[in-house]
Amino acid sequence: MVRSRSKSSTRLNRDAEKLVSLSLSLNSSGSRVEDRFWERELDTVLDKLMHSGHDATIEAALETLYQRNAGAYEILVEHAETLSESMMLQKDGSDYDVLLIVAPVVAWTRFNIPYGPIRPDLLDALKAHLHGHVLAADARLALAPQLYSVDQMPRSFSATRQWLARLGAQALGLPLPRMAADDAEIANLLADTRYLVGAVAVPQGAPIFRWQENPAKPEATRESCLAQWAAQTTPLFADLLPGCGFECLLPDAYYVSNREADRRVRPLSLRASVAWLEATLGLTPDRLRAVIAACGETDPEEYRIGFTQRQSNDVIYGCAWPLFGREDDNPELPAIDLIADLLRELGVNDLRKLPGVLPMEFCDDCGAPYFPNPLGELVHAEPPEDADPAPVHFH
Repeated sequence: MVRSRSKSSTRLNRDAEKLVSLSLSLNSSGSRVEDRFWERELDTVLDKLMHSGHDATIEAALETLYQRNAGAYEILVEHAETLSESMMLQKDGSDYDVLLIVAPVVAWTRFNIPYGPIRPDLLDALKAHLHGHVLAADARLALAPQLYSVDQMPRSFSATRQWLARLGAQALGLPLPRMAADDAEIANLLADTRYLVGAVAVPQGAPIFRWQENPAKPEATRESCLAQWAAQTTPLFADLLPGCGFECLLPDAYYVSNREADRRVRPLSLRASVAWLEATLGLTPDRLRAVIAACGETDPEEYRIGFTQRQSNDVIYGCAWPLFGREDDNPELPAIDLIADLLRELGVNDLRKLPGVLPMEFCDDCGAPYFPNPLGELVHAEPPEDADPAPVHFH
């Protein structure tokens, strides 16, 4: 999922200033010994802030470092993510490393992508395949009993840590801490990700994943584990996702899996958009025009693609291609060129690339993003009145 940057105030509070100072010090460290000192200091402050739910302080420090020092920004992100997706818990006098994991499934459809409770028999089968093909032999596992939409996933470091604490306690048979109720509104998208979420607990220092146990064996590589996981769970996810095409991704740590899912769903969103326009409006790809615009404050944060008929300036549909950090827009193959190449592969050859960076504008009434038209304006996408009303939202 995309981690949006919060806008910090001009003045940082004391804890935010300390996070900035410690991150800069760690970035300037000249030895591993010094690294460990600054890491302990940084993690102590982060742990206190996450425990008290002060995510705004962390986000303010991140925003400041994003503007000032890319290396220190990456350090603070890494430590905040690590502390929110992993922890140490004790049971019967023994220490356990606990990691929050997700098994993403990227899906596409003309209809609705299901989410929600997983039947006990399917949940047990998914647990068995995680133990059989992905996790180390001594791993203890707890899975949340539902398939989550991205809209239901935690949106802050402290919320992520709450999920970890609850599922980790469940994996070890400890008393379960409370967790805030979920009341998120679920967007109806043509292409989206569904998440199987769990926590893995192992004796401190022990391997968590199969590829850590047997790194020299070809059947225990990440690629082999993914192939076995996908082969065995495809029938299970087909039951959970009727009417959808989908692809199983490798179960892994929370943040790295989310980022990989976000990247993999982008081309599927383009493919699903073109297919929906053809199936619903009868517009074959050769009758479509796609307008591509970079959007953001100063630098591109995402590309928005507005679809029109070739002889019209009215945007009838749109989708977004988010960027994940400075490195995502590769100068050798800029994202705008990659998007254009994918659209051509789909048969959309009338392409307009708008110059510059447009603002990230949204509809005040419904919250939907605006998409570019051939005149260089960001407008509300409005399907023809006789079109199928689904999907309501735009990826």
